[in-house]
Amino acid sequence: MSQRKIIHIDADCFFAAVEMRDQPELRTIPLAIGGPSSSRGVISTANYIAREYGVRSAMSSAHAMRLCPQLTILPGNMQKYRDVSQQMRSVFNEFTDLIEPLSLDEAYLDVTDVSLCRGSATLMAQAIRQKIFQITGITVSAGIASNKFLAKVASDWNKPNGQFVVSPETQNDFVKTIPIKNIWGLGKVGQGKLHKLNVETCGDLQRVDFSVLLKQFGSFAYRLSQLALGIDDRSVQVNRIRKSLSVEHTYHKDLQTMDECVRQIPILMEELSRRMLNKKETLQPSKFYVKVKFDNFQQTTVEKAYQHGEEESFFILLMKEAIARQSRPVRLLGLGYRLKLDNLMQMQLPLDEL
Repeated sequence: MSQRKIIHIDADCFFAAVEMRDQPELRTIPLAIGGPSSSRGVISTANYIAREYGVRSAMSSAHAMRLCPQLTILPGNMQKYRDVSQQMRSVFNEFTDLIEPLSLDEAYLDVTDVSLCRGSATLMAQAIRQKIFQITGITVSAGIASNKFLAKVASDWNKPNGQFVVSPETQNDFVKTIPIKNIWGLGKVGQGKLHKLNVETCGDLQRVDFSVLLKQFGSFAYRLSQLALGIDDRSVQVNRIRKSLSVEHTYHKDLQTMDECVRQIPILMEELSRRMLNKKETLQPSKFYVKVKFDNFQQTTVEKAYQHGEEESFFILLMKEAIARQSRPVRLLGLGYRLKLDNLMQMQLPLDEL
């Protein structure tokens, strides 16, 4: 079998980059895309100048403004970003049909059997980056490796506007330097467990006895030990299966009572129904679920097996159960369906659904 060649392409501060392209005067100032700081907005993307102040995606806009008082926050234009994303996708299609979009601004490409650029994944990545810049006016970075895990890590190694190759010869040494925060599927709680074991990098993790990992991580221990060695057998998935469908809303003012929360359910259900109707495939729910985030930023979800009937009453029941867990003011409500995977048609999600 041929040695797999995977390229991970990741746009550099995507939303912000598109705005700086269209408004050159924004290129020299700290810039972020997100909601206003006065109404619980959240940062989607920050340019590299803003990042020097500590501004990051998923940070509240109010916190970002405290870190960088001169920060300019724009609301963004999703349709414009989708258009640029489609242009990027058209470039990918010139090189391979094996494309797995992860979001509007990043994707995996399997170029194992591609003969372009003398079959060199490194040269293909260079050509892809150059062509995307020519067509869209924004830069992207690339990681090239024999698997998805290493390619994704590598794409962040020489950002912005760079690329990094993990060759089979250098893979063992490279993987030892990867911080554990870059391990796919390892969240903050898991990172905390490893920090207590004095594990900071994959090299450190390789030295931890498997029995210790098994005790700390259960069934995830084997996967964790494999990634620590740079082993990742996941293929590039051209077809992706939708596992859930949901809507959620963050409120400008905390909802103080159960009744206030319950009154939001018909509004959320209307949007959820609209999303269901807009899907071409047949979606068959397996569960109802409700998500609640409290004013202390802790969140909880409640699920119940799907039943035909008065759906609003089911969502109300789950909502009450979730809120009763803390009995605190609520900042975010969400509701949706878990879907039956065995009845879903495999399909490639359009970029605006990722």
